[in-house]
Amino acid sequence: MQKFQYDITISAASETEADSKMKSLTVLASKLSVKELEKLSHVVLHEPVKTALAKKALGI
Repeated sequence: MQKFQYDITISAASETEADSKMKSLTVLASKLSVKELEKLSHVVLHEPVKTALAKKALGI
């Protein structure tokens, strides 16, 4: 599989928090398919009830 590099900006309270977000995003990108990531982003953007249920299930 090819690798691609991007310059991105992440909003966070601190650089440590931004680093943690980036590490989490790279894990999601490496473990989920494109279709799964697209569905996840759709749910987060457009379905707040499902997002709240997922957060509750994750204990956050």
